[in-house]
This record gives sequence, structure tokens and C-alpha cells, in this order.
Amino acid sequence: MNYTISQNTVFPIVEVTLQQGEQVRIESGAMAYHNGAVNLDAKMNSNGSAGLGGLVKALGRSMVSGESFFITTATGMANNARLGIAPGTPGAIKELQIGPQQWRINDGAFFACDTSVSYDLKRQNLGKAIFAGTGGLFVMETTGTGKMLVTAYGDILELNLSGEAPFVVDNTHVVAWSTTLDYSLKVASGTFGFKTGEGLVNEFRGAGTILIQTRNVQSLAGMLSPYIQKGN
Repeated sequence: MNYTISQNTVFPIVEVTLQQGEQVRIESGAMAYHNGAVNLDAKMNSNGSAGLGGLVKALGRSMVSGESFFITTATGMANNARLGIAPGTPGAIKELQIGPQQWRINDGAFFACDTSVSYDLKRQNLGKAIFAGTGGLFVMETTGTGKMLVTAYGDILELNLSGEAPFVVDNTHVVAWSTTLDYSLKVASGTFGFKTGEGLVNEFRGAGTILIQTRNVQSLAGMLSPYIQKGN
């Protein structure tokens, strides 16, 4: 996947250049423009499964991960086809190199990837599932080899952990983390974190990388809630 990201803006857009027959997968609704040499085809977000099994998988991914029921495949119909894609979230865009290192992806972070890359739902242990603020019984995990783009609300901070000590991140600020890290979900403080307002946190252990978004969508929703009319 050959692409450029617009610079010097808080609302970046990605322009992908495709050769004839080359394909990329993008989040449903992400297309902003193309030069007429791109074909867009939407399919169920079922990681290649077809029929009833694919329907159930796509529906499950939509319900438990916040991802779209459909995923779009963009195909270059001529050399140097240009496709502009924009995320739904105002914030940074970052590339993940998939393979041999794999990643776990938080809800709504997927943006685009090579067709040699995908992500699937992996069942969490019961304790993590019960306390998870996002994902519930499942968490998304990448497979394959290639490039994936993820998006965040705000900027993206990359932290490389040595494994010397555990590292704690608010659950709503986590974008992605390498599968070499073990993690557990805990309350921040007091009863469900109400004393400090943080709620649930992820405690990471081991060596690996965490991507953190600098803003919190839930906090934004809470700030706007008093100004939104609710019914009559």
C-alpha cells in the first residue's frame, strides 16, 4: 500500500496510489475522492467467510467491536489510480507494520490495510470480558503480513515498554498494543474508579509497544450531553 498523509493539519487525509489490479481494504464510508480509476466494492466484514457463517461473523464483529458490518475493497482500474480516504474521527493516522509482530486493536481504530492483512475476533478470558469497557468477550487481533492504518481521537503517542514494570493506561485511551504484551483490566481507584473519574484501566506487563490516543471520545460525549436535547 503506497500512500501519503496530508501534513500540517489536525484533520489529515490519506491519498493511496494504486496500480492496475492492486487492491486495499478500507473502512466503510472512508472514501473521500478518487480520480475515476478506482472501483469500490463493499462486502461483509467477515474475514473471508461466506454464506451464513460469514453473515454471523460480520454481524458479530459489528456488534462487539464497533466496526462496520461492511468493509470496502478498492481496486485500481489503471496505473497510478488515486484514492483519498478520510477517517470518521478527528485525529491522527498511524501505520502499523503487521507481521511478524501482530497487534490487538481497540474498537473503531481500524482504517485501512493491504489485502494481505486482516483482523479477527479473539475471545478474552472471562475476567477481562466481564470488566471490559469495549470489546466484551472479544478483542480484535491482526493476522497476515503487510501494512495497516489505524486512527485515533487526537494525537497518537507511541510507548515502548521494556517489561521492567507494569504500565497503566486508561481503557478509553488505548488504540492498539503488540501481542507480546499481557494485559489485565482493573478499576482505577475506589468503587469503579468513581473517586478519580478514570473508571477502568488497562495494566500492561511485558515488553512491547502501546499506542495511546491523547483525547477521550467518552469525555467529549459527556461534555456535550447537557447541551443535547433528549426527547420532548
